[in-house]
Amino acid sequence: MELTQQHFIALLPLLVVSATVVVVMLAIAWRRNHGLSYTLSTGGLVLALFSIVPAMQADVQQVTMLLRTDGFAYFYMTLMLLATLVCVTLAHAYLGERPGGSGFPGNREELYLLMLLSAAGGMVLVSAQHLASLFIGLELLSVPVYGLVAYAFFNRRSLEAGIKYMVLSAAGSAFLLFGMALLYAESGSLAFTEIGSSLAAQGSSILVQTGIGMMLIGLGFKLSLVPFHLWTPDVYEGAPAPVSAFLATASKVAVFAVLLRLYQLSPATSGGWLNDALSLIAIASILAGNLLALNQSNLKRLLGYSSIAHFGYLLVALIASNGLAVEAVGVYLVTYVLTSLGAFGVITLMSSPFQGRDADALYQYRGLFWRRPYLTAVLTLMMLSLAGIPLTAGFIGKFYVVASGVESQLWWLLGTLIAGSAIGLYYYLRVMVTLFLVEPGIRRHDAPFDWGQRAGGIMLVAVAALTLLLGIYPQPLLELVQQVGLAAL
Repeated sequence: MELTQQHFIALLPLLVVSATVVVVMLAIAWRRNHGLSYTLSTGGLVLALFSIVPAMQADVQQVTMLLRTDGFAYFYMTLMLLATLVCVTLAHAYLGERPGGSGFPGNREELYLLMLLSAAGGMVLVSAQHLASLFIGLELLSVPVYGLVAYAFFNRRSLEAGIKYMVLSAAGSAFLLFGMALLYAESGSLAFTEIGSSLAAQGSSILVQTGIGMMLIGLGFKLSLVPFHLWTPDVYEGAPAPVSAFLATASKVAVFAVLLRLYQLSPATSGGWLNDALSLIAIASILAGNLLALNQSNLKRLLGYSSIAHFGYLLVALIASNGLAVEAVGVYLVTYVLTSLGAFGVITLMSSPFQGRDADALYQYRGLFWRRPYLTAVLTLMMLSLAGIPLTAGFIGKFYVVASGVESQLWWLLGTLIAGSAIGLYYYLRVMVTLFLVEPGIRRHDAPFDWGQRAGGIMLVAVAALTLLLGIYPQPLLELVQQVGLAAL
């Protein structure tokens, strides 16, 4: 295939992020400067976001047999780039200078480099229409995260979380690769559409079912779906707060997007037995995620279990797979990403790597309203959104998932979703109540504002404002989802 100028324009967002990785790497080699690395990283991400406009205007649906650059891919690229931009800004606040002048006890600049590399992998993943590009994108997304999770190596929990994630992720990738091999052996192709048409003509054999099952295990691990979820709370707790935010948002969005494309482009993979398996996984994820979060006294672990339940909700729309389903997934992922970034952003601005561990214990947030009112307002809004309360973005996302389930008459799944949401309401309210508790002798005052965290604070307020705006007036998001072609893959 001959590559033209239009093809390169279509790949512009990915090329810009890749060039930013090289520039940041050269800047670190030339001279270590935390501020410079942060500025180059954010500049590259903003430039990549702007480059999506000419890339969409190029109107090149297929660059190579590996990548498909359509509205679907650009929508999720935009979501990933925005999530990465927020995480990089939060990381800058997290790794900032101590009052004494010395910074993070280690090299800070490489964290931005690893986030950018992982974001590039996610962009390949959301454009994948071939099993080879799926695996390449997934590994490029996952491998830098090993280093990110263990970045605070002087903290035993962070190092332990990095080793756990690396070992279990490698096992998940092995399952995924073996499943791909079995599908290739049966269909003779690695392209999503050709696999679908080949399997539709030949029928589903034991080899195909085994291959799809093994791929489901690999992707289920990356999305922390039950029963492949055991790593989630430990890794979320051990990883530095901005890394937990990245892992919960950008990383999972990319994997779910490629799962949705595979499900849509290969109708043979959405057979009856697979729907039954996904239904069981969805029910188990919703119930286990919410029930295990009930007694958590650690905010990061609570959000980890909550994310298991939320991706269980998303599976309801995936199983529906028609009508509103694809649109529902897009809307829900946008609202979930915003809400998770806000919640982890509060933890990030409350934490410092010099304290030994992040401020993730629930007792540390007791009476926060009397010390940091604006952080309390943001975290309260995020908890309401996660619970799906009206006038927040989370309500709109959950409403669309329920609508897609009703359209496909998935009554058992909808019953589980409602029961899980009712359980979730309890522990979200528990966090909110903790924020406003009054202790004897407490005096109302706002803690001194750290100007080194200014950019992180501004970004957090912007995320909170967008969460509230989409809850009150979601029409622009709904129109965007329809315009980019999500409803007609």
